[in-house]
Amino acid sequence: MNQPSTTATPTTGARRLSKLSIIGYGAGDAANNLAFTTATMFLLVYYTDVAGISAAAAGTLLLVVRIFDAFADVFAGRIVDKTFSKRFGKFRPFIMFGSVPLLLLSAAAFSIPQIGESGMLLYAYLTYAALGLAYSLVNIPYGSLAGAMTQDAGERAKLASARTIGAMIVGAGLGIFVAPLIVPGADLQAMFTFMTLGFVVVGTALYMFTAFTAKEKVARSVQHVTMKQSFATLKGNRPLLMLCVSSFIFLTGMLALSTIQLYYLRDVLHALPLYAVVSIAQIILTFALAAVLPLIVRTWGKRACYIAGGLIMGLGGALIFFSPAETVWLGFTGLLIAQLGLVLVNMLVWALEADTVEYGEWKTGVRSEGIIYALFSFTRKTGQAVGGALAAFALSWGGYAAGAAQQTAHAELGIRAGAGLIPLICSVLAMAVMIFYPLTDQRHRELLSEIAERRESTATAEPIAPDLSTAAFQSHRTGTRAPRID
Repeated sequence: MNQPSTTATPTTGARRLSKLSIIGYGAGDAANNLAFTTATMFLLVYYTDVAGISAAAAGTLLLVVRIFDAFADVFAGRIVDKTFSKRFGKFRPFIMFGSVPLLLLSAAAFSIPQIGESGMLLYAYLTYAALGLAYSLVNIPYGSLAGAMTQDAGERAKLASARTIGAMIVGAGLGIFVAPLIVPGADLQAMFTFMTLGFVVVGTALYMFTAFTAKEKVARSVQHVTMKQSFATLKGNRPLLMLCVSSFIFLTGMLALSTIQLYYLRDVLHALPLYAVVSIAQIILTFALAAVLPLIVRTWGKRACYIAGGLIMGLGGALIFFSPAETVWLGFTGLLIAQLGLVLVNMLVWALEADTVEYGEWKTGVRSEGIIYALFSFTRKTGQAVGGALAAFALSWGGYAAGAAQQTAHAELGIRAGAGLIPLICSVLAMAVMIFYPLTDQRHRELLSEIAERRESTATAEPIAPDLSTAAFQSHRTGTRAPRID
């Protein structure tokens, strides 16, 4: 790859995206989740029920490796900001060349050899850590790509919906066809090996579809972003920091639920076949929300809809935790309600993250999608680490017995706490943060207008000084002080 520092050819970045490019972008997250969702849904149960790793050791593994993954995201963000290919752009080369290693490592993570307890645990650490690094080197460019495809709020909502649909189709497929097979006595190792190797073929095709249909269209002043420029875009980006905090909390609750949902249906409600029903409901909810998301965003704004999604997830978590085990319909209803909130927030959060890129550009004069997405992903990964670990620790606290046909009442309480109480608490805290989120849709439109005027005024002048703040930049260009928001 080349690493030039010349000015990119300006484009508006506001044109309507083609249906093919939107579908292509969604296909990328479907491919991502062949590795990611498979791990979040099944890796804990694979460790405990197939590899024979204790719940406490597995929980520690998930916590340690996912925190490592979070730092891997920052590393990947810097690599992305430093790289540019004249032929394929800034982000698509990572998708094209990183996809096969990622998918092969996913298969390796579900193929722990019988080499003794210590050897198996070491193998689990190494393969999961390598999988996390490979995922960062593909997912950070993929997530950053949305902000480079368009600056229009409605078009970004479509991209957010498309990636959520792609992810949900994979998650639902796993829930419908795979989760019901995870029963005592089944040959789970053969099933996971066959499945993950098949995902290598399918995932590669999806990634290539994304790489050749989702194109970068937004102008950038700097292609090769220095370390100083990258971190300058983070400094003072209050909307990004608040979104990161809220997402960390929300992802903690979401991953606790996602990780332990199978245990809840199987060992508390004794209704594992309902996992498929939940997955089908996720598909219906995702497509229904995708159809109306641009409208509700235009009507109420992304922040209000995000808060509503958190409220819905909290209600679902309360029903899951407080429902008696024998009242299957009530616990199942709680799962469906929680999924509705999760889908809504997960659709909106990517559009919100893309907005913070423009805020950083407005402040500094530099588009730095890589490091911004990396920081955002860093906090989400740490939330995933904490959420997955809390779910495993809840199992350990309750005294979960792997392979047992009937769990103790205390073990069931631990499962209900992981599936319901943790998401309830986290949703309330995440909503509280977003109440004070300052970058409204109206303010974002104002920033876009200012950025466009700035680009026009400097189109034939000297290049933007990329490490200057907005105030310094405008003073440098016009001798006036720029407006600011905290």
